[in-house]
Amino acid sequence: MGLYSHFLVLCLFSVSSVICQVTEFISIDCGGTSNYTDPITGLAWISDNGTIMKYGKSSEAQISNGNMQYQRRRDFPIDSNKYCYTLGTKERRRYLVRATFQYGSLENEDAYPKFDLYLDTTRWSTVVVLEAARVYVKEMIIRAPSSSIDVCICCATTGSPFISSLELRPLNLSMYATDFEDDFFLEVAARVNFGALSKDVIRYPDDPYDRIWDSDLAKRQNYLVGVAPGTARINTSKHVDTRTREYPPVKVMQTAVVGTEGMLSYRLNLEDFPANARAFAYFAEIQDLGGNETRKFKLQQPYSPDYSNAVVNIAENANGSYTLYEPSYMNVSLDFILSFSFVKTRDSTLGPLINAIEISKYLKIEQKTDSKDVTVLNALRSLSAESASANEQGDPCVPAHWEWVNCTSTTPPRITKIALSGKNLKGEIPPEINSLEQLTELWLDGNFLTGSFPAISNLLNLKIVHLENNKLNGPLPKYLGSLPELQELYIQNNFFSGKVPSELLTGKVIFKKLV
Repeated sequence: MGLYSHFLVLCLFSVSSVICQVTEFISIDCGGTSNYTDPITGLAWISDNGTIMKYGKSSEAQISNGNMQYQRRRDFPIDSNKYCYTLGTKERRRYLVRATFQYGSLENEDAYPKFDLYLDTTRWSTVVVLEAARVYVKEMIIRAPSSSIDVCICCATTGSPFISSLELRPLNLSMYATDFEDDFFLEVAARVNFGALSKDVIRYPDDPYDRIWDSDLAKRQNYLVGVAPGTARINTSKHVDTRTREYPPVKVMQTAVVGTEGMLSYRLNLEDFPANARAFAYFAEIQDLGGNETRKFKLQQPYSPDYSNAVVNIAENANGSYTLYEPSYMNVSLDFILSFSFVKTRDSTLGPLINAIEISKYLKIEQKTDSKDVTVLNALRSLSAESASANEQGDPCVPAHWEWVNCTSTTPPRITKIALSGKNLKGEIPPEINSLEQLTELWLDGNFLTGSFPAISNLLNLKIVHLENNKLNGPLPKYLGSLPELQELYIQNNFFSGKVPSELLTGKVIFKKLV
């Protein structure tokens, strides 16, 4: 299902051309009771009530940070099912996907929620609520693998799983391209605005892609501690040219920190690390340097021969002041506790400067259920208006299987059991069922199925078949007796004709043809 709630024409002017991009923002207030326009960002938000999400319940937050999307949340049942939002995408286009969680409840303080968040079949993160008032933000940068993605909540170990908001933001052209995007998503771990003027985040409309840039003034445990002596904050009202591949917002680049005593250093925790990461550093010289002044520095920590020996001279690297220089690190190994520092070179008159950083973890993309198997399941679902009258969201197998199927634990998952007894199925059994090579049990009894006996000659692992109490007709295939694993075959109360294959009458197979 594609949800397009906000249309914005964004024109980005470059030296030689005008790039006009129509972006379709999706902003879902999970648990919200009505649609509205956010007075802070001007973005349109839609409620998930009814058509978008029919499971769970809307709950009022007793504690809220004031933003409209955190007035309520959607709570899901504590069970073995998954609960998924489906978002329309354009295949191979890059997107920022953001889910937020504010519990906002004073109840059950001894058992705050802990549950898993999935994007398709890839475990995105474990959401661990430690403070009822805190907004937990999870962001992923993806290249869309198909025409839609599923964001799923499941697998609670304590408390009730919930979600506050869900957002999809298309990105421009080659933003955040990596050498590994066929196999990895980018889970955002940090996006910091240094020298920020307040504790407030910077996002849309200052950032046309609605990235959230955290202020370095925000106070959180183990967030930007270990600051070097002599660290000073600077800012400018002059325009900064940010026309690089990632297009960071001008407002972020207009502030910075400088090491007046020759060093900048910080320490912060990176959730879900150690891991390999994609990292960006953003530098813009926003001070007017005198004729004899220079600013040169090196990355001191973490030490890497590929990066630490390079000298950063922002004005020279960017071909001028008030212009962004954006070095990036395609694949670096980082620890859970990241300590980083820059130190000025001996021939520099000024200390190091930094405007912003971004760090994202490479997250392995897990395979979905075999596409041939999914085709069969969708064909079976189409045989009944009520389908299996069960939760059929997301992938059939991962992270939790649909109620009427069982799956292997292999990669990719395969279907081993179909249980649709008495589900009001009408029509012919789809011939594609013959591609379910790992199927061991088929339960289609007690429906209104018509046509001939289904083609199952390729199902060499099939053990149990229940087709009784339908309206099937025609002869029984001769190969039934030679299916190597077949143990039970129930076909009574149908309209089959002709001879029964002799192999079915040897006693090896429990065979029921008549009442």
